[in-house]
Amino acid sequence: MMRRGWWAFFLLVVCSAVLASEAVTFAPGLLRHIATRWGNDAPERLADWQDEVRKHIAKQRGTAPPSLPETLRDLDDFNRYWNDIRYYTDLRHWGVLDYWATPVETLASEGADCEDYAIAKYFSLKALGVPVQNLRITYVRALRWNQAHMVLAYYPTVDADPYILDNLSRSVERASERDDLVPVYSFNDEDLWAAGAVAAGGKSSQIRLWRVLLDKMQREREM
Repeated sequence: MMRRGWWAFFLLVVCSAVLASEAVTFAPGLLRHIATRWGNDAPERLADWQDEVRKHIAKQRGTAPPSLPETLRDLDDFNRYWNDIRYYTDLRHWGVLDYWATPVETLASEGADCEDYAIAKYFSLKALGVPVQNLRITYVRALRWNQAHMVLAYYPTVDADPYILDNLSRSVERASERDDLVPVYSFNDEDLWAAGAVAAGGKSSQIRLWRVLLDKMQREREM
């Protein structure tokens, strides 16, 4: 990942919070917090994520909405970007059985499990302007390992065969090509779907760990 001096990055983030339209910005208090907890290299990893988002947004400016091939390149880039984070179980990394980390926590701590990868990809694509209606964090059963798993699904249209971003694969594939995954439920910022349902059957606020995650992200913005 890109390396840079702490103070240069500090000024970059303060300026970007005022001048830039990108959603990926970081409050000075947050930077101090993560530097204290995870070391002075941690803010540099956030800068790298910010640069990746800016690079993709810059390609879109002054053009029509991105075509599907362009969007697929974004999906592929961010799938690979986040998959480069080392995998750890929640118990080893956070000391609890189930913990949903914010993208900031994932980068700062340099560790993730399947939920964290899916969450980070979701918020990266949101920052690019991908509508949440096209994105669903999806809880599945991974048949190859016979265990619960989580991926991010991108739907070009509401009834399309979605593309799957998965930390178990460096390539983005159609859901129909992933017969090793059995969907259970999915959600985004607004809604909650049971597997196979056409219409939403509830609100994502029903998911306790999602509510906790959003609360943590709000506190990060307010630091």
